[in-house]
Amino acid sequence: MKNPSQYAINELFRQRWSPYVYDTEREVRREDLQGIFEAARWAMSAFNAQPWRYIVGVRGRTQETWNQVFESLLEGNQGWTKNVPVLALGLAERNFEHNGKTNKTAFHDLGAASATLSYEAASRGLAVHQMSGINPDRARELFELPDSLEPFTVLAIGYPGDLETADEGFANRDRRPRERKAVEDLIVRGGF
Repeated sequence: MKNPSQYAINELFRQRWSPYVYDTEREVRREDLQGIFEAARWAMSAFNAQPWRYIVGVRGRTQETWNQVFESLLEGNQGWTKNVPVLALGLAERNFEHNGKTNKTAFHDLGAASATLSYEAASRGLAVHQMSGINPDRARELFELPDSLEPFTVLAIGYPGDLETADEGFANRDRRPRERKAVEDLIVRGGF
């Protein structure tokens, strides 16, 4: 799971990862969920609009919502998420509340909030796997969403599971080394 970083960074960035195998028996504490969504609340956004919204389903506590988020996933994602304890549908408010104009950074800001949430989760021993393999029209129908709210992603949240007892295909995905492009490949002009 952990690979060396190219340059010195906070260990939390390497600790964060997106597994396919989750502990099916361990519940996520309400206090931890409150904390990770509080972290999302503090993410940066254009005009401080905070255009992200989440619909959160917790297995056994808000089961109907969990079922609806699950039903919003494409079939390929349903296979590995069927036992994840928390599923959250990430939505972007496409228009600014202060003037009604289109917020061109709404999806960027949702991503920033979800990344912030993911790092807070990692600090608590939780893992978050974001996925774009959703059916937005089905989500819109199930949750009766207004046109201004765009279903964009689903986040699987829970504790990493035991790879030895997991489905071999999903366990093998989690065993793969985590690879990243070199920093120099990301800087297209200028530099340090």
